Amino acid sequence: MPNDFTRPSQQPRTTPGGWLRSWCLLVCVYSVAIGGGCATQRFLIHRDVPANPLNAQLELLTRSGPKITSRTDSVLRRYALSDLYETEPRRCLEEMQSLLESETEGELVYGVSELAYILGKRQEKNHHEPEALDLYAIAVSNAYMYLFSNEFDVVRNPYDPQFRGACDLYNESLEATLRLINRDGHLKPGYSYQLTTGTQTYEVPVQVRGKWGNADFERFEFVSDYELEGLPASGLTYGLGVPLIAVRKKGDPSDPREQYYPDGLSFPVTALLRVVKPGSMPGSGAVRRHHCVLELHDPLDAVDLSLAGRLVPLQTDLSTSLAYFLDSDQFRETDQATLGLIDPQRSQKHRGIFMLEPFDPKRIPVVMVHGLWSSPVTWMPMFNDLRSFAKIRENYQFWFYQYPTGQPFWSSATQMREDLTALRQQLDPDHRYQALDYTVLVGHSMGGLVSRMQTIDSGDQFWQIMSEEPFEKINGNPEALAKLHKAAYFKASHDIKRVVTIGTPHRGSDYANDTTRWLGRKLIRLPTMMVATTQDLVNQNPGVFLNADLLINSTSIDSLSPESPVFPVMLRAPRPDWVTYHNIIGLNPTRSWLGTEKEATGDGVVEYGSAHMDDVVSEITVKSEHQNIHRHPQAILEVRRILLEHLDSVQAEYRVAQRLAQLEAQRASEPVLAASSERRAATPGLPPLADPRPRAAVVQATYAQE
Repeated sequence: MPNDFTRPSQQPRTTPGGWLRSWCLLVCVYSVAIGGGCATQRFLIHRDVPANPLNAQLELLTRSGPKITSRTDSVLRRYALSDLYETEPRRCLEEMQSLLESETEGELVYGVSELAYILGKRQEKNHHEPEALDLYAIAVSNAYMYLFSNEFDVVRNPYDPQFRGACDLYNESLEATLRLINRDGHLKPGYSYQLTTGTQTYEVPVQVRGKWGNADFERFEFVSDYELEGLPASGLTYGLGVPLIAVRKKGDPSDPREQYYPDGLSFPVTALLRVVKPGSMPGSGAVRRHHCVLELHDPLDAVDLSLAGRLVPLQTDLSTSLAYFLDSDQFRETDQATLGLIDPQRSQKHRGIFMLEPFDPKRIPVVMVHGLWSSPVTWMPMFNDLRSFAKIRENYQFWFYQYPTGQPFWSSATQMREDLTALRQQLDPDHRYQALDYTVLVGHSMGGLVSRMQTIDSGDQFWQIMSEEPFEKINGNPEALAKLHKAAYFKASHDIKRVVTIGTPHRGSDYANDTTRWLGRKLIRLPTMMVATTQDLVNQNPGVFLNADLLINSTSIDSLSPESPVFPVMLRAPRPDWVTYHNIIGLNPTRSWLGTEKEATGDGVVEYGSAHMDDVVSEITVKSEHQNIHRHPQAILEVRRILLEHLDSVQAEYRVAQRLAQLEAQRASEPVLAASSERRAATPGLPPLADPRPRAAVVQATYAQE
């Protein structure tokens, strides 16, 4: 339904070349509006059988399997155990374990691990879970011994395929163990478990390593159960551990960070079992007790760790947990791009800044702002790729701004300004977190305009678009006047140091023509209270407002018209000297009726002349249509380059500040002379003298007890 102040008598006018595009857009928007939303996109496929690198090697999925490898078969022949394996495989395993008391042979301990894993699979298949659990414990502990025991340092060969096989046995035995423990939801951080295998007892506490706490974990899923479908696989590393999907439990609402974490958030975790050398904790009788630790590592914090005196890479997967969250029902309830377009009032409850990682005061925020008829999900390919780069991951945290895209972009800019200010006040009221002073905004399409407006001082220019009367002379409700003042008068944020715009219509878009604007007013339901309030202001100030439509009837499509009086003011507005701008433009070649490629003049929605800016330090073009520019690999690499450049700039400022601090300290220690009694003022804009820098090195978790 159109709002009460839409003028139905207004006839659409457009250029002949825009008719086809306009009516295609009309059909598309109308179909979505009556159909309730876009087609559901899936990001994951649930596998029928979990991915397992041992499936082929051990014939785990065959009717005759599982089977030992030829190398383990050779070990059995060498120790005259082949016949025993055929008749009594469990007793064969016990004999092999006994041999380990006197034999120091890597292939023997590998054979114990492999045979225990195979027997564990058989027991699990026959629903003998306790026996399977014991066998998996034998498998993982012996694989660990093969990889880390000093006894095998001389014979251990990392170029031997068996070495990677031992890694796979460790990972898969541990995963099989965790699956059995987690079957009834019993895998919980902070808990301790005891596994007994004949003469061995393992005490296993579960500990979290990273910024998430024990209370943040609701449940776990296994990465190997899923296959990515709608998201590129990035952030994969190979090593030791079991990649998991951790689903976050809703936290304490009194924690100011809680409001920024979306419901149903899932995040990556790698489970790793740290085993103490057998016999180091002897128990009573013949039973040996081993203290182990099941560590849950956040791969965003560490991809390498110290294990048995060695630097060991973790096996990690950053993408699957993200895809799991995007597929969750909780996320789909908030991912309302269509609702945000056609009913901005209803979608206001989903407006705000969202974090998919723990808030980190030492990492620089990158705030990603989507465009028209979109939502934060549009950024997931770029986000997923960017955080696969270690230096980006270690120094930046990514936030996402969601807003109703049916309202004028300047209204969204006002709301974003308020939301960013509120976040800083809630999470850092004393401005102690220096990294937040170097925030980067990345905006696509209309989101680029919303981002740019965070770095503009309005002066009187924006008010003069609406009226030639001084603001103080406007009559109206105090609350309405306060909102109007916020929209017309604002200051550039000192927290924002860099802005990247992608496919942004800095001078409007021809898509916002008379036809689409008329259609937008028919389909977009502007907030009733906002319309009524602004109409009251117009009624109480007859003849004062130069363009009442800017206050009453403007939709986001209206605001993007090349005829909008806001664009010239934005282009003329002075830029603060602390902000650096970058620009990415899409060029999408079209084909003639004869099939020949025509020179591109824009991305299909935004013409080059509108997207180009002169005040940027870098500007590149990407061969892409408008809706996919920010997903294009070239654009992602450019944003990566910009973020690395920004990091270098921040660290250079820190080094200057550190040097000034040293000079100031030397000066303070010298005798005070009359001629030098005045203290030099601090150079503005530099970081504080305490080291605020984001971490730039790989985090290595070291522990006193191995």
